[in-house]
Amino acid sequence: MCVNYAPVQRRILREIFGVEPPPGLYPSETWPDYAAPIVRQRTDADAWESVLASFSMVPKATIPPGTRYFPTANARVETIGKLSSFARFWKACQFALIPATAFFEPNYESGKAVRWKIGLPDGEPFAIAGVWRAWPDGAVSFTMPTVNADHHPLMQRFHKPGDEKRGVVILPREDWDGWLGCRDPEAARTFLRLLPADRLVAEPAPLPPRGATKGPPPPSD
Repeated sequence: MCVNYAPVQRRILREIFGVEPPPGLYPSETWPDYAAPIVRQRTDADAWESVLASFSMVPKATIPPGTRYFPTANARVETIGKLSSFARFWKACQFALIPATAFFEPNYESGKAVRWKIGLPDGEPFAIAGVWRAWPDGAVSFTMPTVNADHHPLMQRFHKPGDEKRGVVILPREDWDGWLGCRDPEAARTFLRLLPADRLVAEPAPLPPRGATKGPPPPSD
C-alpha cells in the first residue's frame, strides 16, 4: 500500500505526459488529502488532460461529522468493484495516471519502521495506475489500486511483519493509452500487475526529524 509519494514537476507533465499542468500549487511529496496532479482522458475528446486532485477517494473534508473514517488512498483490487467508496467509479472506468518520481513504504527489517524510497533507475518519471471521481463542487479525488505482493522479491520487504504485502501498480509507458482508454472494468484488471523487481530501485529515505522543516515546497517549473 502507498500513502506517500512524490508527484512530478510541472514541466514533466508537459514533456513526458504531454499535458498542460493544472492551475494551483502542490507539494513535492503527497500524503492522503494532499493535492496532486493526475492525468485522465477528457470526456469531450480523445485527448488527455491534467487536473489537480485530492489523494484519497473520499477526502476527510467530505465525511459528515460522526461518520466513521475509512482510509481510501488505496483500494484493494479484490474489492474495488464492490465497496461503495470505489465501485461506481471503477465500473465507470474512470481511470487515471498518477505521475510520480518515487513512492515510499515502511521497511521493518531493522526492527523498527524505516521509510524507503522506491522508483525507477535514475529517477525516471513513471505513472501509477489510479481511479478518480468528481464531486458536486467540481473537486476531484483519486485512489491507487493495490495488488497482493506477498511473493514479489522487493515489495514483500515492506510493511509490518505478518501483514499482507501490497503494492501499487506502475504502468509501463506502452500501457498508458490502453489504461486510460479502457472501457471494460474486467479488462482493466489485466493492467494491474506489479512491475518486476529488477526494473525498480529502492533505498532508505528516512523522514527528517519532526519540526525540522516547515513542509516540502511546491515543485518548480
